[in-house]
Amino acid sequence: MSFFMKIKLLLAVLAASGLFGSCNTMIGLGRDMRILGEQMENTSNKARGQATEGDISGAPVY
Repeated sequence: MSFFMKIKLLLAVLAASGLFGSCNTMIGLGRDMRILGEQMENTSNKARGQATEGDISGAPVY
């Protein structure tokens, strides 16, 4: 492996660890995905004429 390939690999690993290494970032992503899913479910229920309920997912909110 050439020197420049090693540098590129190192930079890619550092960038990935910066993006995905933080627990708060992953918790925030999980919370956003949960909220998105609930909104999609509520929209679907409204379109079918069913009543929507509150937060029933049981996912922790930090």
